[in-house]
Amino acid sequence: MAEASSYGMTGQAARVALTFAITAGALIFSGCGTTGYRISQHPDMYQSLSPRDQALVSQGQIRPGMTMDAVWLSWGTPDQKIPNNMGGRAAETWVYLRYETPPSYGGPYSYGPFDWTYIPPKFVHPSRGVTFANGRVVFFRYFTPP
Repeated sequence: MAEASSYGMTGQAARVALTFAITAGALIFSGCGTTGYRISQHPDMYQSLSPRDQALVSQGQIRPGMTMDAVWLSWGTPDQKIPNNMGGRAAETWVYLRYETPPSYGGPYSYGPFDWTYIPPKFVHPSRGVTFANGRVVFFRYFTPP
C-alpha cells in the first residue's frame, strides 16, 4: 500500500512538473515576440532612445531616422535581411513576413485514421519592410495582404 501511495505522489509530482513546463514554455514562446518583452529584456537599449522614440517603440511604431536597435525593439527580428546599395552607400532592408490561412469552407476535415485529412495551406506574404542607410531608417512601408 505504501508503494501505491508513493507512486501516486510521484505521478502527481510529474503532472505538476509537466503542467509547469507547459505553462513556462507557453509564456516564453508567446512573450518572445512582443515589444514589451523585448523592452523588458533590454532596458538599457530602450533607455538610450529619445523620449519620442521610446513612445513610438512602446506602441510598436517606427519613424524615419530611427536606429536599427529601436526598430528591432519595436518590430522584432525580421524574417529576411537584404543588403543593398543606396546611392553609393551601404544599406539594408528588413522584411517581415505574415503567414495566413485562407478562410475555410467546412474544414478542416478528418474522416478517421486511414482516411484523408484536409489541412488548409498557409500563404506567406510580406507584411512590412524597412530600409536603413548608415544604421538609420530611410524608408518603411506596410503592405496590404494579397
